Amino acid sequence: MGAPHNIKRYGEVWPEFRILHGLEILNKLKDKVIISGGWAWHFMSETGHTEYKHAHDHKDIDVFVKKENAAEAVMILQQEGFQKVWTRYDHLQSKENFRRYEKTTELENGKSHRITIDFFERNDLETIEVNGFRVVRPDVLLTFYTNIHSSDKCWAVMAAKDLLQKGIDPVGHPKLSEIPNVN
Repeated sequence: MGAPHNIKRYGEVWPEFRILHGLEILNKLKDKVIISGGWAWHFMSETGHTEYKHAHDHKDIDVFVKKENAAEAVMILQQEGFQKVWTRYDHLQSKENFRRYEKTTELENGKSHRITIDFFERNDLETIEVNGFRVVRPDVLLTFYTNIHSSDKCWAVMAAKDLLQKGIDPVGHPKLSEIPNVN
């Protein structure tokens, strides 16, 4: 579970290069993966929304891959310069067959940027298509914040829970990327 947010930092936005690099690899993988986590909320949000750090977690990219697409997805990642990275989770028993891939790119200012993809294999997910991408269905995605994803304090997660409890479809809803009223 995620730590409580520092509300004094609300309004901070993700650097544009992080979003662009994420979109670049997701566009190459889009026919092979199901997007989860912060990037799923990103695609379910209104087009053109502000990339607030507390709205959607863009620190990494979480994807599910059907077993029959796994080899091809890994080949695409390797062709794009991603390498398998060992984590403390690699030896744990799980039905998702977790793997992590990373790539470091150099930015124009000489600094480097690491793109991390957390890769899970699974064949039984309920999905929707949003903005040309296959994402985990919102109500199913919310159940992953107990074992797969940790940023349950993100605005999109909190807003989606609230909207679904009220019987409102969160897809495309402005609350998924809106600064919440904290008063």
